[in-house]
Amino acid sequence: MSWLPIAMLAVPLVGAAVLLLPRFAGRTPRRYGLAVSGVTLALAVALAATFDYGHAARIQFETDLSWIPGLALRFHLGVDGVSLPLIVLTALLTFLCFVLLAGRPPRRPRALVFTLLVLETGMIGTFLALDLLLFFVFFEVVLVPMYFVIAVWGGPGRRAAAVKFILYTLLGSAVMLLGMLVVWAQAGTLDMVALAHGHTIARSAQIVAFLAIGLGLAVKAPMWPLHTWLPDAHTEAPTVGSVLLAGVLLKMGTYGFARIAIPILPEGAAALAPWLGAFGVIGIVYGSLACLAQRDLKRMIAYSSVGHMGFVLLGFATLTPVGVNAALFGNVAHGLITGLLFFIAGAVKDRYGTADMARLGGGMLSRLPYIGSLLTFACVASLGLPGLAGFWGEMLALFGAFRPAAELSRPLFLVFMVIGGVGTVLTAAYFLRMLSRVTHGSPAVPEGPPVTSAEEVREVLGGEGPVEPVATGTVVAAVAAPGAPGLGGLGEPPERRDVTAYELAAWVPLVVLILIFGLWPKALLATTTPAVQAILRGVGA
Repeated sequence: MSWLPIAMLAVPLVGAAVLLLPRFAGRTPRRYGLAVSGVTLALAVALAATFDYGHAARIQFETDLSWIPGLALRFHLGVDGVSLPLIVLTALLTFLCFVLLAGRPPRRPRALVFTLLVLETGMIGTFLALDLLLFFVFFEVVLVPMYFVIAVWGGPGRRAAAVKFILYTLLGSAVMLLGMLVVWAQAGTLDMVALAHGHTIARSAQIVAFLAIGLGLAVKAPMWPLHTWLPDAHTEAPTVGSVLLAGVLLKMGTYGFARIAIPILPEGAAALAPWLGAFGVIGIVYGSLACLAQRDLKRMIAYSSVGHMGFVLLGFATLTPVGVNAALFGNVAHGLITGLLFFIAGAVKDRYGTADMARLGGGMLSRLPYIGSLLTFACVASLGLPGLAGFWGEMLALFGAFRPAAELSRPLFLVFMVIGGVGTVLTAAYFLRMLSRVTHGSPAVPEGPPVTSAEEVREVLGGEGPVEPVATGTVVAAVAAPGAPGLGGLGEPPERRDVTAYELAAWVPLVVLILIFGLWPKALLATTTPAVQAILRGVGA
């Protein structure tokens, strides 16, 4: 039994439980969450440092204990080349969220720190679990804290967005559970390692199970047309919620294809891979076109995730080492880049009081040169500029579609490749269009959004009570009440100044990793490739 995986689950969980003690009632040490998440990150770094990269396909740091003996269920944890990068990514993004919060204390800090630590426990547990039911439990644990992050600290439409998020994901989880029960009925075990290597399931049962499990995972990914909960959730979530939602929660869905659907149900994967690829490329084009139509910066970034996850799904659909590697690389790259984008979008909204691109005006590079430059960097990374991390996932996914697995139709996947290529052009179009409107040109005069009614004043200032009369066209973008929902609901906004030290501390690690993986993709591909070859061992057998 290895202590590292258990410690990675215990530290944030115990850290959250400590906050329930009476001595913390009404107060929380300012950097408590930062300290707890920092210990978790240190454990993740230790995990990565001691991982045997020469045997990345083998399950390491394994813990296998009896959990529910009557049902032959086990508390089975472990790490391989597929899960390791996502575990480190989760610990890193959670820590960086607490770095940001340390510089700008939120409303109800004790509740938010508790919620984020429980969320971190569920996210890391999902990537560590090697039992299907244990995976499902951790998969569901994250829903409740994320619901509260959106519903309590989100924007004006936070409650509707939170309800939509929880309903969609719970429905998808219920369908996924049915698929897992089909696997259990056929194989008599829920142990992922045993299922991937030693149990044969009838082809018809594999197709049914893959369809059910795949639908549940596709809701979380999200795959078109099951994505409609995502834009509202991202738009209304506070900055830290958007970062973790895009950077980690979406990866839980795509990770399930690599950990469960493809290795355990290879014949089902081969039968339904064309459909997975088709929905993936539709999502690429749909997400790009939707981005071109958006006015809200956060909503545009949310729709961009639909397109980027489309490339991930296309990579899985090829059932080749190149394609699956592309999907896993795209997972990590998207987590880094989109996490950075949402960090910056949150900073922009804090300073301007809005994320509406028309109200932001132009000239950000002249008014806020550091934030404008970092926004430009994140956008060109997301559109797939060579030399940055976003390039490799998209390029390898298209290359995998050029030569899919032998049992798949090559002409069909060539069509997918062409459509995906069109999607890359559209991705560049909407990011460059946004940059031309927001970062370039002359600053708009006046610099804030005018309001024309008491309702608009309430939206900016927050609160439900009456407001003082204002003249039509009054500029209020730089004014906000403490904890105004329209400003992310996390507390007092800073003055409209350029990047702060805490923001730099949260953003620079992501910039560095985007450059490292863009210039040296082998650093990640060398870890995932042996595990990918093991995953695909049963496909086409």
